[in-house]
Amino acid sequence: MLKSVLIANRGEIACRVIRTARRMGLRTIAVYSDADADALHVAQADEAVRIGGPLARDSYLKIDAVLDAAKKTGAEAIHPGYGFLSENANFAEACAKAKIVFVGPPASAIRAMGGKSEAKALMAKAQVPLVPGYHGEDQSPDVLEKAADKIGYPVLIKASAGGGGKGMKVAQGKADFRDQLASAKREALSSFGDDRVLIEKYLTKPRHVEIQVFADAHGHCVYLFERDCSIQRRHQKVIEEAPAPGMTAGLRQRMGEAAVTAAKSIGYVGAGTVEFLLDEDGSFYFMEMNTRLQVEHPVTEFITGLDLVEWQLRVASGEKLPLAQDQLAINGHAFEVRLYAEDPDRDFLPQTGTITHLSFPPENGHVRIDTGITQGKAISTYYDPMIAKLIVWDLDRPQALAQLRRALAQTEIGGLVTNTAFLAKLAANKAFAKGDVDTGFIGRHEKELLPSVPAAPDDALVLAATGILLRERQKGTRDPWSLMDGWRHHGGGHDHLTLIDVSGGQTAHKLVFDYAKDGFLFHLKKAVLPVSATLSSSGKLTADLGGRRLSAGFASQSDDVTLFLDGVGYRLKRAGIDLGEEDGEAAALRIAAPMPGRIIAVHVAAGKMVEKGTPLIVLEAMKMEHTLKAGHAGKIEYVGCKPGDQIREGQELLRFAAPA
Repeated sequence: MLKSVLIANRGEIACRVIRTARRMGLRTIAVYSDADADALHVAQADEAVRIGGPLARDSYLKIDAVLDAAKKTGAEAIHPGYGFLSENANFAEACAKAKIVFVGPPASAIRAMGGKSEAKALMAKAQVPLVPGYHGEDQSPDVLEKAADKIGYPVLIKASAGGGGKGMKVAQGKADFRDQLASAKREALSSFGDDRVLIEKYLTKPRHVEIQVFADAHGHCVYLFERDCSIQRRHQKVIEEAPAPGMTAGLRQRMGEAAVTAAKSIGYVGAGTVEFLLDEDGSFYFMEMNTRLQVEHPVTEFITGLDLVEWQLRVASGEKLPLAQDQLAINGHAFEVRLYAEDPDRDFLPQTGTITHLSFPPENGHVRIDTGITQGKAISTYYDPMIAKLIVWDLDRPQALAQLRRALAQTEIGGLVTNTAFLAKLAANKAFAKGDVDTGFIGRHEKELLPSVPAAPDDALVLAATGILLRERQKGTRDPWSLMDGWRHHGGGHDHLTLIDVSGGQTAHKLVFDYAKDGFLFHLKKAVLPVSATLSSSGKLTADLGGRRLSAGFASQSDDVTLFLDGVGYRLKRAGIDLGEEDGEAAALRIAAPMPGRIIAVHVAAGKMVEKGTPLIVLEAMKMEHTLKAGHAGKIEYVGCKPGDQIREGQELLRFAAPA
């Protein structure tokens, strides 16, 4: 058995691997960039080594730096996690050359599945079903367009290398094929250093079902059942569950055996995932194979009772698989949601900022939290904006879904915009509860799911105001004129507080209140609401609102407040500060950068007339392209950026001429 392992990754996966490795008695070594010097995975490891600057290409993607760290610390093995070097055949070969065990498949297997086009050719030879498409070497736009015409629109343009939804675009027709092709190639080159693409028939209502496979070096290979990952945005997974809803025993066996065939055909060893598209008629098609552990592996662990990282380490040590296929069984149902710093109401744009408040539900046999971040840490532009994974389990799907809803209601993340409320809406959706899922689910139910955060109700406003008043009182100021107790020289106190509902369209709410002996009296719609409350140091607000007892989470940073009530985080600003917002008419005339990034393309020039929905500027941030479109028709007056420019959040990029 191995005695030490270096984890060539960061964040929640590094913490995840460390947890199992330490339980097994292995010494753990972390690596970190300058941006991660005080990260959680660094603190949890037995030893940590700096490997470079904050950019991934200067640290986590530097093979020599990672190997040097392994040699310096005497690491016997390297676990690559997922992302970064996990599917890099050159890295696997370099580990073998350095006589360091690579916890993953052989380089030949990684290389076989590393190019989607080549992988599909191999799968065709192995008689694994494929989606109709073009996987050829000729990458000229004319050839690719002719292939798309032959396949029939809509078509999926997909980066041949890599994954995670990057370099993946849908062309609805011939008219937009070239633009989508160019965008997919740019994104693929930026993310993977390889702009080759493949073209496939875009199934209109497919499900994304993947099979977890595991193989050892002794010729044994099993499938650990399936995961349904159909709920996606930007071709990236949002909710994963196991087993897949509506799956029959026969279909499960056929898909599992096809996955094992795929793995055996390339001499696979270790943990891998074979991803399929499942059509409405029960047909399934090979999509790709991820030659690594998956982000969503915890749902498989929950329903099988197994630790897949332990299996990885044992197989890497030369052991046989712990169990045979007939010894594996499904127990219960599990869901996983990815908590992201992103704004669902703005096309899921990634967000940056400091997490000022962080509270998860307690972990137990039904709830698991995988995270690599703590309160006070920042989400930067350097890495993926995932904050944590929330995983739940119960005896069946309805009970597991109830666990998910409850756990999301107990999740509080303050300081920046997250997708928590959006996930809560998904979990509460009636169609989702019925298991009526496919990859177009979010788009089809957009009106029910967005906006993700509703306008703040009176209860949330009153609780937020109460939290502000109590927090001010807790500061213990000695200035009698600043005391928040309502005292006046001539008796009775009377005051007001104005809150801006940031999530609810920047609506201002003036709350008038009196001070009472044991709390406050709020004047709402000609009624008086007595409120008494306590606020703990951790931000738990317990209040009595006219005889109704409510509990909420309260987080504040300067004049920014987040009030967590019934699973929704209402973002509010205390008035009296510069909101940085223009009036509606002025704001409509300018396009500002929604986040820091790099300008990829500018499609318009000053003096040009555009229609509503016209693509204006393409911005690259966090390795994804974001197209900024015209919100209305008009004439472009000024363009303040060009391709290659690095821009900051809020920077003016373009301005429309004012209507005559």
